[in-house]
Amino acid sequence: MILVFLAPGFEESEAICPIDILKRASLDVVTVSITDDREVTGAHGITVRADVTLAQLPLCHPEAILLPGGMPGTSNLNACAELKRLIRSADNEGAWLCAICAAPMILGEMGLLDGKKATCYPGFEEHLAGATVGGRVRTDGRVITACGMGAAIEFGLAIVEQLQGREKAEAIKDAILAK
Repeated sequence: MILVFLAPGFEESEAICPIDILKRASLDVVTVSITDDREVTGAHGITVRADVTLAQLPLCHPEAILLPGGMPGTSNLNACAELKRLIRSADNEGAWLCAICAAPMILGEMGLLDGKKATCYPGFEEHLAGATVGGRVRTDGRVITACGMGAAIEFGLAIVEQLQGREKAEAIKDAILAK
């Protein structure tokens, strides 16, 4: 199961594009609102209905955690102690940690990017202390990061490639006419 965490002010495309790609790969995706309301409004006024709230999330061992960026969405995710506990637990269990745009700052501030290659939205590099920063989409170990909305499709495809192989990712890339 891949858990996609949504916070008020999230960048809509950075959540929806990867979710779409992951579902095309027939992966089990569960969207999780970090608030008590399943309806979460993004940075551009688009409201998405999450599958569950964080309080409703059953105990599980996700294969991956996905954190979309955007502001103030990333700040709201970063302020959620329960989410950080789940990230730490998932990391300890060998889950993939996937973050795009400003959201890699959460992993960076938790020390989960130390010694890794990562990327983020320009201006957030200082939050990735200990990482070698640059590029559009970076995979290092069990961490996948992307620079922003323009890389959302590449980001989703990178996740599929790691979970289901290059052939599956290439098939989806061809089907959606991505470059």
